[in-house]
Amino acid sequence: MKNNKLFLAAFALILFFSVSTASFAQLQAPAPSPAAHVSQTVGFTKISIDYSSPAVKGRKVFGELEKYGVTWRAGANGPTIIEFSTGVNIAGKNLAAGKYSIFITPQESGDWTIHLNRKANAVFAYMKDGKIDEEAMAKDDAVAIKVAPVPAPETFERLAYFISAEDNKVATVTFMWADVMLWFEVDTQVDQKLEQFKGVF
Repeated sequence: MKNNKLFLAAFALILFFSVSTASFAQLQAPAPSPAAHVSQTVGFTKISIDYSSPAVKGRKVFGELEKYGVTWRAGANGPTIIEFSTGVNIAGKNLAAGKYSIFITPQESGDWTIHLNRKANAVFAYMKDGKIDEEAMAKDDAVAIKVAPVPAPETFERLAYFISAEDNKVATVTFMWADVMLWFEVDTQVDQKLEQFKGVF
């Protein structure tokens, strides 16, 4: 009887360590640039952004890690994707519902450029001889927005996007990382859509 109890205890220990080892083997280290998502409905439009969030890690981001005058993917790992559930207007241009990738071109002085790529391509799709083919990329821009960078009130260790809309008509999409803030407005065209509904009913 005593031997049976010892055998069962030993078997239970072996089973416990086998399961624990298997679970530990499946556990992966946290991603250096974890996936992130933000979304908000503004007017009749759902705006969503999917991106990966790199950290500063004591580095100088703009001007060194991300060179001035060089377009980058505005995130990490894969393309940063913004999606609109209905048509919108940005910087005076009408954009159809759908997915667009966001690129950013930082500058040492003057305005930066936020590109919304209509093909939702990765920025590396425009690599040619080790450099970004800016001309080819520009042809696929649904809109290129000139934005004055603003010093952040504090250092943002991780890149982040935010969506806000005080009047529930025009959304403000804000980018923050390191010591820089950028934003652009998205007119969800609520009044125009209401006019269309009037025609239907």
